Amino acid sequence: EVQLVESGGRLAQPGESLILSCAASGFNFRTMYMTWVRQVPGKKLEWVAGITSDGAGTVYADSVKGRFTISRDNNHNTLQLHLENLETDDAAMYHCGIGWPTTSKGPGTHVTVSS
Repeated sequence: EVQLVESGGRLAQPGESLILSCAASGFNFRTMYMTWVRQVPGKKLEWVAGITSDGAGTVYADSVKGRFTISRDNNHNTLQLHLENLETDDAAMYHCGIGWPTTSKGPGTHVTVSS
């Protein structure tokens, strides 16, 4: 059974940094393209970042480029998203997902950005 469990979300102030983590199990993590997506209630799911199976290739949404960094550890089946210089528009539920469009995603971890 595919399991994706995100963690690390919290209340942060604008300009702060956060690291989100995703623990993956139940599938061959090291062979899969992985993504981070986010959603605000009432709005569409927004793709944030993607990373190739070997971690060599990364892509980002324009809204987070230069501020967010996606990475993975294939030895520990974990995916991370390093968020820097947070903005109020970054507040959302963040999910890690398999592929894009995502075939599976976790329940999410909530990031609130407020001063």
